[in-house]
Parts: sequence; C-alpha cells; structure tokens
Amino acid sequence: MRSLTIAAGLSMLLGLSLPLMAAPSGDDLVAPLPDNLKQLYIGQGSTLLPSAYDDIKPAATPWKWCHSESYQGNPFRVTVAAELKRLVEASGATFEMSDSNHDVGQQINQIHAFIDKGCTIITSIVGSTTGLDDVIKAAYDKGIPFVTVAGPVTSPDAINVSVNSAAWGYEMMKDIAKEKGGKANVLMVEGIAGDPGAVLEISGAKRALGEEPGLKVVREVNGNWTANVTKSVVLQALATYPGTIDAVWSTGSESRVIAEAFAEAGRPAPLITGSVTGDAIGYWKANPDKYNFVGNGVWPRWTAQMLYRVGARVLAGEKPRLNLLMMPIPQVTMADFPKLYQPCMTADAVSVFPVPPADPVPESVLDGYFQNPAPTPNYDYSKVPGAC
Repeated sequence: MRSLTIAAGLSMLLGLSLPLMAAPSGDDLVAPLPDNLKQLYIGQGSTLLPSAYDDIKPAATPWKWCHSESYQGNPFRVTVAAELKRLVEASGATFEMSDSNHDVGQQINQIHAFIDKGCTIITSIVGSTTGLDDVIKAAYDKGIPFVTVAGPVTSPDAINVSVNSAAWGYEMMKDIAKEKGGKANVLMVEGIAGDPGAVLEISGAKRALGEEPGLKVVREVNGNWTANVTKSVVLQALATYPGTIDAVWSTGSESRVIAEAFAEAGRPAPLITGSVTGDAIGYWKANPDKYNFVGNGVWPRWTAQMLYRVGARVLAGEKPRLNLLMMPIPQVTMADFPKLYQPCMTADAVSVFPVPPADPVPESVLDGYFQNPAPTPNYDYSKVPGAC
C-alpha cells in the first residue's frame, strides 16, 4: 500500500501545487466520499491509506468482541468501555476487555492473547501510534479486523475511527485568539504524553500559534486527561507563574477542575477550551461568573457508538473505503448550556456527560464511508442512556 502525507492530501483538497506522488493519491482515497466528509480531512495529521478490508466478507455470528484499552483511569475512558459493552451485548455478541494502564508492552501481550482466543474483532484505544503495528498485523493475518478510536495508528492493517485532532487543536487555539482579540497569555494543559490523539492536538495548536503572534504560551503541563492530575499541575503552574493567564488551551474533559484551580488560587476566570462535561455544566450553573468556555463535545458514549458502529459494519462486510474514518465533532457554546443542563449535573458529577438529543452522526452520514452501506446491525440511537 502507498501512503499520502497530510501535506499532499491537504494540497489536493485545497488546490495547492506539490510534486506528484505514487498512486493511490489523496484524490483516489477521498474522491468517493461525500463533500461533507471530505472537509473533515483538511488539516489532519495522519497518513491516509487504502482500506485493508475492502474485500471483507460478513463474519459469522454470534461475534466475540474483544476490546483492548490502554488506560481506564478517568471517567471518560470508563464510560467509553461501559457504553461499548452495552452496545456489543445488546447485539447478541460476547464482550471481553483488557486494560494495559499505559504499558505498551502489556497492551501488545493482551492483544496477542485476544488473537489466541479467536476474537471475531479487536477494537482499541491504543497507547502508541506506532508500537502496535506488528501485533495488529498478526491479528489481520488471522482474519481479525482491528479497529481503533480516539487516536489512529500507523499500521496499514487497522481501520481508525477518529476526529480530526490536529484540526481540533488548531481551531481551539484560534478560538482563543478570536475571543481574546488576538492577544493572550495561554496555559496549555495537554493530555497523556505520547498519546496519538494528544500528539495531533498539540501539533494543531502549535500551527495556530505560528499564525497568532499575539498569543504567548506561558506554561505547558500534562494533565493526563485526569481530574486530580490536571488540577495539581494547573495549581503548580499558577504558583510558579505570577503573571496574568488569560486562557487555558485544553482538549480534555477537565475544564471544571481548571476553573476551580484558578478560583482557589484567587485568579480571574480564564477562557477554557476542551470538551464540555456534566460537572462543568453543573459548576457553571452554580458559579456563572467563574466559568468561561469555548469548545466542543467529544463525549464518551458518542465515542463508543462510533467505534461500535464502524466495527459492526466491518463485520457485516460493508467494506470501508479507507483506513481513517473522520467523524465530525459536535460544537458546543455556552449558549447551549441551558439546553444541555440536567439536574444530576453538579460540580462533583465527574462521571456525567451530556447526551445530545439527536445522533451527531446519522446513519446516512456514516454510509458515505462504505462501499456497500447498510444500517448498522443492532443499533438504535433512541436507546442510548440519558445523562442522568
């Protein structure tokens, strides 16, 4: 298989001039997609490849669905796993999960164990962009599809379900510039160091910084997308930087604890980016003058639904068109908070996440990624549990 770097892919989508590359070109890979999907690839930072499953046959049922997690230390990941389990078991399949807790070697061993057990499919939130390539090939060679979510891998034998993390990181830094009139001191609260999604988000943010000379990054810390870690590193940053911090660039679900840290330190409330959560909405409800947000909703149930729906369609033989399936990110502004608020959303409701009333990615949108699309087997958005 031949790859297409983002530079060439972006040039083709935007009409720029770069040297010709060997087939398949970016046009070959994205041309079959509807326009609303093509635009999701602009500015993304991963390699595009043809799908390794463009000739897959439907798998026999009942399925044995195996899920390889790299971390279960925050409510987001726990909720992803719980929703995926619900969806899989509702389909009549069996579900088994492993957790490597940031240990890439352990995740490799756990995936090998799944292969030995004869799993029908292996899904994963991976702990490394490149470190799992050999074991993913081992699964592929055994006829086991490998589908990732929340951060793509370099293996040509995987299907990656992702949001455009690089573009998201870029747009959030641009949002800060827009909201702050092009001038701000920024604290960057990054995710898990080395995580595929985090790497892309940071790359996008740094690209935006290169275009916004009035934005100054005063500190960079890793919050690991975990509330207690995030609050600790933000408090440390505030203690070591006495100057003004106007905004916090973050991509996690920890905006509430960031706002709390600033309040506890006696600092003015900054503009915070990220993914809004139930506890953040609850904090805003109780402290409207201490919380200021701009961002999106990268929610765990939605993440699990995307993973299940793509995996189920692959098993049904629907033949994905390419290796990286980009999903739109629901945008959320503070004007949406009154509509999203539920009574269970309090400042300590860290495991509560908003559930949009309508499917953010209707089946008709997902159809565009498959050669012979059909409705996702055993999937009904109306049965998704509510936030409370």
